[in-house]
Amino acid sequence: MSKSLEELQREYEENTVKLEQEKRKLRRLENRKSYLDSGSRKQRSHRLITRGAAIESVMPEVKILTEQEFYSLMERIAEWQPVQNMVRLAVENHSQPQDGN
Repeated sequence: MSKSLEELQREYEENTVKLEQEKRKLRRLENRKSYLDSGSRKQRSHRLITRGAAIESVMPEVKILTEQEFYSLMERIAEWQPVQNMVRLAVENHSQPQDGN
């Protein structure tokens, strides 16, 4: 039961069309992923900027520190047990449902 040359040609053309459709679909999905990743990066950048600004607003003295000095300071603060407790409590309170909502 072999196929004729015309049948094979038609099958080839149909598969070529399907392949092009799938390639376009893949490009659309890749574009969507890129768009969503870009949004995630923008959100992260915005969050980092606003939180950095918050630190500078409550501790304006840190503005004069180099990046290395600032990171070192933040690491020392993060190692302090009362700070770790406050962060833990803040995270726990954030994840709990609020009354009346």
